[in-house]
Amino acid sequence: MLTQKQFTVLAYLQANPNKSQRTIAHHTKLSLGTVNSALKELETLKYVENSGITPEGFEALHPYKVENAIIMAAGLSSRFAPISYEKPKGLLRVRGEVLIERQIEQLREAGIHNITVVVGYKKEYFFYLESKYGVSIVINPEYATRNNHASLMVVREHLGNTYICSSDDYFSVNPFEPYVYEAYYAAQFAEGHTDEWCLETSARNRIKGVHIGGENSWYMLGHVYFDHAFSERFVRILEDEYPRPETTDKLWEDLFLEHVDELSMVVRKYDAGIINEFDSLDELRGFDPHFIENVDTDIFDNIVNTLGCEKTEIRDVYPLKQGLTNLSCHFRIDSGEYVYRHPGVGTELLIDRQGERAALLVAKELGLDNTFIAQDPEKGWKISHFIPNSKQLDPHDPEQVATAMHMARNLHETTVKVERSFDFYEEAKRYESLLLEKGPIEIPGYWEMAEKVDKLEQYVKADNAPTCLCHNDFFALNFLIDQQGSYYLIDWEYAGMSDYANDFGTFCVCCELSEEEIHNALEAYFGRTPTLEETRHNLAHVQFAGWCWYLWSLFKEAEGDAVGEWLYIYYRYAARYLDSTIALYEQE
Repeated sequence: MLTQKQFTVLAYLQANPNKSQRTIAHHTKLSLGTVNSALKELETLKYVENSGITPEGFEALHPYKVENAIIMAAGLSSRFAPISYEKPKGLLRVRGEVLIERQIEQLREAGIHNITVVVGYKKEYFFYLESKYGVSIVINPEYATRNNHASLMVVREHLGNTYICSSDDYFSVNPFEPYVYEAYYAAQFAEGHTDEWCLETSARNRIKGVHIGGENSWYMLGHVYFDHAFSERFVRILEDEYPRPETTDKLWEDLFLEHVDELSMVVRKYDAGIINEFDSLDELRGFDPHFIENVDTDIFDNIVNTLGCEKTEIRDVYPLKQGLTNLSCHFRIDSGEYVYRHPGVGTELLIDRQGERAALLVAKELGLDNTFIAQDPEKGWKISHFIPNSKQLDPHDPEQVATAMHMARNLHETTVKVERSFDFYEEAKRYESLLLEKGPIEIPGYWEMAEKVDKLEQYVKADNAPTCLCHNDFFALNFLIDQQGSYYLIDWEYAGMSDYANDFGTFCVCCELSEEEIHNALEAYFGRTPTLEETRHNLAHVQFAGWCWYLWSLFKEAEGDAVGEWLYIYYRYAARYLDSTIALYEQE
């Protein structure tokens, strides 16, 4: 086994034969005396002869040869919204080059041709790299539900003397080498305060811990190198830890640090400016001032065309929330702050965007949602005003609930009609049929309860209650209250023609109102004491809402998705208002 000094000199001579000791010292940053000493040792070992590496020297270097590289490109890059809604961050063109392509080319320049790209989010966007560069593509199927350790799990058999890279790094100087002495994590020095992962080291720069935030510290940044010893131990740890629920949200770095005593890795220090990571659009624009002008994205074109601004005005971009139906980000231009909503994957199958647009126009006309600016009914994107320092509605504040009920009544009295319709009972039946496809429903008391729901539905149907435009996602989280006390009812994706009591039922269940709060809310809705007929009809929809989402929860659990306490919350409202509401219908 070579000493580090012997390795450094031998690896340099392998790439640069017949160089003088002074040249070797200059490029390796070793002292002239150290180079002289190492050369003598290498000559004695017959690894060097006449300032050139011998066949024995090549053999001595072989255990340190880099075998391959793994480029992780599976993540959502949600902090890079809205551009990441359209393409993965690693495929952005920065200073005229695609980030991941530049990195692949730098690896190849270092003689590393065995390159695997682990993909997940928008994976098909990376497939072209296979034919262009001869890389291998491996899919991480759990990219959306687990952290980056899942990407190493799917390529664990490939880990040896391996570079681990992120697809979105930009290296101004090629950091890759054909031979590496030991496992390392790249690091850069932060002068003054930093919120980064600051490294704690022992002798020989060995990593012994990390603290988040620090002063004048070396912090983790960029690529990593695993040697065989590190890979063997890490794979064993990864396989042991992977099945544990608490591992799901952990970075692979978390696993390393939890086992740092048995995993030897040193710090490789780089000068400022060599490694570049971009956590936000504004950071990238600081590195490449022409990025915004040159970026190819429909999102910025939509913003420019709608608001009449220049691309260069768009700044202060950050994600607000990310889910199936909403991918939203904040942005600012000279005229103010806004929200861009990008349609989630598959929403074209769930959302009637024409109906949503009609509902948004009604909501704006009625003053229910003055945030709305524009929506594309074909593509589904939307631009709204951002409400700074807003708060959400408190469903246990009587005054706020009364305002929400007045807004619901105002909506329900409009004569506007849309194509989409929604019915709790029918939706529950659909979830029941999906459950039955997975096997018999053997929950104690289920079928007795279902029979009573059928009975209640017959009573409710006989009410012949009016159908009107409803929000259908009417609960506290979809209300904003600004600093002046104005209310905004947002997120109209599920708006459609429904029984007027749908919104009331949703509000009561999803806001977990008590029985007293439910009756107070109903009085607020009507502006008076409701009749028996009105009371039982609305209480029936509290039951239907609970029942529908209870069935939805059972189905999600059957699919392997944990719903948590909401399974019981939905059941509780379905059960509590079943017998009592039937009794109200059956009393003389």
